[in-house]
Amino acid sequence: MGNFHEHNHSQHGHHHHHHGFESTREGNKKGLILALLITSGIMLLEFFGGLLTNSLALLSDAGHMLSDAGSLFLSFLAIRFASRKPSPSKTYGYYRFEILAALFNGATLFVIAFFIIWEAIKRFTEPPTVASGTMMIIAAIGLLANIVSAVGLMQKGDVHNNVNLRSAYLHILGDALGSVGAIIAGILMLFFDWYVSDPIISVVVALLILKSGWGVIKNSTHILMEGTPETINQEDVKMVLEEIEGVIDVHDLHIWTITSGLDTLSCHMLIDDKKDSQAILQQAIVRIKDKFKIDHATIQIEKSQIQHDDMNV
Repeated sequence: MGNFHEHNHSQHGHHHHHHGFESTREGNKKGLILALLITSGIMLLEFFGGLLTNSLALLSDAGHMLSDAGSLFLSFLAIRFASRKPSPSKTYGYYRFEILAALFNGATLFVIAFFIIWEAIKRFTEPPTVASGTMMIIAAIGLLANIVSAVGLMQKGDVHNNVNLRSAYLHILGDALGSVGAIIAGILMLFFDWYVSDPIISVVVALLILKSGWGVIKNSTHILMEGTPETINQEDVKMVLEEIEGVIDVHDLHIWTITSGLDTLSCHMLIDDKKDSQAILQQAIVRIKDKFKIDHATIQIEKSQIQHDDMNV
C-alpha cells in the first residue's frame, strides 16, 4: 500500500509540472502565428519592392523572409503535431518532430545564405543601378515589422529554452539584420552613388544568417543524438544520487532531451542490502526533480544479488 501511495504522489507532482509545460507551448503557438502573419506580409512587400527598385539587398531579404515564413509555419506545425498523444508505436509521442523542424530550419538558413552570396558575387563586377529611396522605405517597413514579430515571439513564447522556437526567432532576427543592411546600402547609394554596397551588405547579412543557422543545426543534432542537456552535468547528477544514504553506486546513467523543456533520465542504483529500496527510490525521485527539474526519471534499484551484463552504451 505504501508503494502505491508513493507512486501516486510522484504522478500527481508530474501532472502539475506538465500543465506548466503545456501552457508554455500554447504561448509558443500564439507567438508563432503573430510572427507568421507579419512576416508573410512583409515578404510580399519586399519581393515586389526588390523587383521594382532592382535591389539585391531587398530581394535577398525577401528570399530570407520567404524561408522565414516557411520556417515559422513549420515551427507552428511542429508544435501542433508534437501535441498529439503518444501511441503504442510512438511511446514518447511526437515531441521530437519539433527538433526535426528546427534542424530543417537551420539547414534552410544555410541554403539561403549561399544563394545570397552567389548572387552578390555576380553583382560585384557590374553593380546595377538601384532605386535607393524606395528601397529604403520598404526596408524600413520590413525592419519595423520584424521588431514587432521578434518582440511578440519573446513575450508569448519561450525563445531561450525551446530550440524550435529559437530557430524561428533567429530567422526573424536575421530578417531584421537584412532590413538594416538594406537601409545602410540605400543610404550609401543615395548619397555616394556607391552601388557596390548593395552586394557587399548582402554578403554580410548572409554570413550572419550562416552563423545563426549553424547554432540551430548544432543544437538540434545534439538532441537527436540523445546528448545530455546542456544545462545538466552528468557527473553532478551521479554525485547527487550517490550522496543518498545507502546508495553504493550509480551506473548506466543516461540523461537526454525529448524536446525542448522535456528532459528525461534513466539509471541503475546499487544499494545496501539492508536498506529500504522504496525509501531510497523516493529520495532519488525528489532530488532529481528538485535539483535538475527532471520529472521523467526511470530508476532501477539493485541489491548485491542482482547480476546483469555490462551495457554497450
